[in-house]
Amino acid sequence: MKGCQVLVTGGLGFIGSTLALRLVDEGARVTLADNLFPDHGGNRFNIAGYEDKARVQIIDVRDADAMAVAVEGKDYLFNLAGQTSHLDSMEDPSTDLEVNCRAQLSILEACRKRNPGIKIVFASTRQIYGKPDYLPVDEKHILRPVDVNGINKMAGEWYHILYNSVYGIRACSLRLTNTYGPRMRIKDARQTFLGVWIRNLLQGKPITVYGTGEQRRDLNYVDDVVDAFIQAAASEKANGGIYNLGCREVVNLKDLATLLVDINGSGEISFLPFPENLKRIDIGDYYADFSCIHHDLGWEPRVPLREGLRRTLDYYRKYLARYE
Repeated sequence: MKGCQVLVTGGLGFIGSTLALRLVDEGARVTLADNLFPDHGGNRFNIAGYEDKARVQIIDVRDADAMAVAVEGKDYLFNLAGQTSHLDSMEDPSTDLEVNCRAQLSILEACRKRNPGIKIVFASTRQIYGKPDYLPVDEKHILRPVDVNGINKMAGEWYHILYNSVYGIRACSLRLTNTYGPRMRIKDARQTFLGVWIRNLLQGKPITVYGTGEQRRDLNYVDDVVDAFIQAAASEKANGGIYNLGCREVVNLKDLATLLVDINGSGEISFLPFPENLKRIDIGDYYADFSCIHHDLGWEPRVPLREGLRRTLDYYRKYLARYE
């Protein structure tokens, strides 16, 4: 990536900022586009110490004219802008449609007209699979989203693959599982349940687990996810590809909460019945088969769960006030 011109949408958010810092360290010339809406994940503190090393543009991806200018001259676009809350998508489906679906088509049109040589890596989600028919879930699994967010993310993903196939705009998609680590949103569950758990733990409040806690999940530490984005961008073999991310360590939520308490050295866990609005869109067990990206790009997660959780807790002990 040294010397390359790179645009990261959602660049002040959790994954986008972590990716941006890595790209700057590798010598890329990085522009971060973010709308900094309060309900999204953007936080200027996420690039603390790098303010003069990356260009920041306050842009809403729904602004077609601004995005058309932003993509000009860029070698790579890491497209991480999106509305991530499943509950918000059910309560305000129109906004989710605009951000996760229509804006994605607008971005691709800007690339087609202004910069058809750009390479795009799109951040998709495991949520588009819905409730799994089998485990681990591979890329051949039927797509059956259980909420509006999943449907719109599915459409956004397929727009990218279509433009790759029809217009030759090199694009690929990474279906992310539960990503965690420093810089994630912890003030609420709009981004991930784990953020709220960590905030409560550090504030001396109980971790709330809904149901029995037997639901199984795989989690990826953010540095491993950043590796996947960069490897996908750098590989021509990835063009037109759709890849699951995942982890060999599968853990149920009860054991995950217990592990967090153990690493922290203290804490409480409470079990509550599922709220009806969450129960309606819960997918039960999920963990992915990531053998395709391992085969094609050589990617695999390297940070063990315990180590990743320890790093995350250490970060928020130091900077909790910046994320509350």
